[in-house]
Amino acid sequence: MSDPQVLVVGAGPTGLVLALWLARRGIAVRIIDKVAEPGTTSRALAIQARTVEFYRQLGVADDVVARGLPFHTVNLWDWGRPIGRAEFGVIGAGLTPFPHILIFPQDQHERLLIEHLHRAGVEVERPAELLGFDADGDAVVARIRHLGGDVETCRAGYLAGCDGARSIVREGLGVGFPGGTYDRVFYVADAQVHGPIANHELHVALDDADFFAAFPLKGEGAVRLIGTVRRESEAEERQLTWDDVSRRAVQRMAITAERINWFSTYRVHHRVAKQFRRGRVFLVGDAAHVHSPVGGQGMNTGIGDAMNLAWKLAEAATNPGAASMLDSYEPERMAFALKLVASTDRAFTFVTRDGAIARFVRRRVFPLVLPWLTARASVRRFMFRTISQTRIRYRSSALSEGHAGSIHGGDRLPWVPPASGEANDNFTSLASMDWQVHVYGEAAAELVQACAGRNLPLHAFTWRDAMRAPGLARNAGYLIRPDGYVAVAGVDAGSLGKYFDRQCITMRARP
Repeated sequence: MSDPQVLVVGAGPTGLVLALWLARRGIAVRIIDKVAEPGTTSRALAIQARTVEFYRQLGVADDVVARGLPFHTVNLWDWGRPIGRAEFGVIGAGLTPFPHILIFPQDQHERLLIEHLHRAGVEVERPAELLGFDADGDAVVARIRHLGGDVETCRAGYLAGCDGARSIVREGLGVGFPGGTYDRVFYVADAQVHGPIANHELHVALDDADFFAAFPLKGEGAVRLIGTVRRESEAEERQLTWDDVSRRAVQRMAITAERINWFSTYRVHHRVAKQFRRGRVFLVGDAAHVHSPVGGQGMNTGIGDAMNLAWKLAEAATNPGAASMLDSYEPERMAFALKLVASTDRAFTFVTRDGAIARFVRRRVFPLVLPWLTARASVRRFMFRTISQTRIRYRSSALSEGHAGSIHGGDRLPWVPPASGEANDNFTSLASMDWQVHVYGEAAAELVQACAGRNLPLHAFTWRDAMRAPGLARNAGYLIRPDGYVAVAGVDAGSLGKYFDRQCITMRARP
C-alpha cells in the first residue's frame, strides 16, 4: 500500500466524486470503505442540475443522463382523489444544459462512479476500516484494518471523511454534531405496483399527518414509496416490514403492490457539524450535515462539498504555498448547509405536522396555490434555481472579488447556450478542471498578454445579446475557478496578477 497525498474515507457518491476529481488531476489518492461491496439498494434518487454540470466537467454527465429518468410532473392527492397537478415541463430551460431533475438510484450511481474511477486508475479498497488517525504538522497518519485483520499505517497529506452520518472521522476529531431527530419512523420501499401512480410522475398524498409519496423509477410499474410506519409499530423492538406501514393513503389511492424489492425504515435527522475542517482533516457530505429528504438535496449537497474541496486539495497538494485556499472550504460550504437544514426542516414540518390548521393548509390551500404558482415562468425559474442548486454562490468568500454586469465574484458562471451552428457552449472549456479566464466580447490586449504569461487559458466568446440576460457584461473579463464559479468578476491584467500572487496560484505549463 502506498502513502497518498489524499486519503478518502467512505466510497459513497461524495467520496467517489472527490477521489475521481483528484485522480483526474494527477493527485495520488486512496479511497477506502469498510463495507465489502458497493450498495445494492437505491437509497438517494434525485440528481439535480448543478450536480450534472459538475459531472460534465468530470466526463460523467452523458452516462448519467442516458441512465437516468427525467420527471416533470407532481400530482397531489387527498383521500384517494387527485386534487392538484403541477406541470413543470423542462423547468430550467435556458438556465443550464440540464434543465430537469433526474431520477438515478444511488446503487446504480455508485457503480457508474466506480467504473469511471477505475478508468482513472484508482480502485476502492474494500473492506478497509479506518480505526483512527493522528494529525501532526505535515501529515495525517491513519490506521486501517483490512480483510483478515491486518492493520496498516498510512501516511497521507490530507484526510477527507466522507463516511456518513456516523462518521468515524468526525468522532476522531471530537467535533460536535448538534441538531435533532423527528419523532416519526419512516419507511422507504422500492416496489412494482399497479394503479394510477405507475405513470413515471411524482405523487404526494396530503390526507393527514401520515405522509406518503411515490417517486418514479425506470421500468414499467417501478416506484419508490416513502411514508410513515404505524405508530403502534414504532415502539416495538423488532425488524419492521411492509406489513407495519400506514396503509391508509395506499388503499385510498387504489395502489396494489405486486412486489416489494427493497424495504427499510429510518428516522430523519437534521444536524450540522460544528466544524467542517480541523487542520489537514475535512468532513464532507453526511459526515458534516444531515437533513430531511425534502427536495432531494442530501446526496447533491455532499457531491457539491466534494467538488468544492477537491480542486482546493489539488492546489494544496501540488503547491504548498496555495494551501491557504483550503481555509475557504468550511465557510463556503457550512453557510449553505446551515441554510439548507433550516429550509428543509420547515418544509418537512409542514408536510408531516398534525393539527387542524396544518391539515387545512396542506389539503385545501396548498393544492390550489401550487398549480397557480407553477403556471408562472418567474416562479418556476426561482423554484428551479433553488432546487437545482444552481443558485448556490460564494460572494462572501475570501476567494471572491469584484463584479461585472450583475455577476459577482463567487457566483456560478452563467450558462450561455451555443450560437446557432456551433457545438460548444461556454461550459465546454470547464472540462479542463483548471483556472481560466472568460471574456464575452473582445479581450483587452493587456489581459491576453497577462494570461499568456501565466499559462492561463483565455476563452473569448463573440458577443451576442443573449449574453446580457444572465447578467454578463460585454468585454468584461471573468476569472473562473476550477469548479466553475467566478473568482474575480471584472478581472483585468493588473487584478489578475495580484490575485494569482496573493493566492500563490501556479498554472501548469500547457503543451
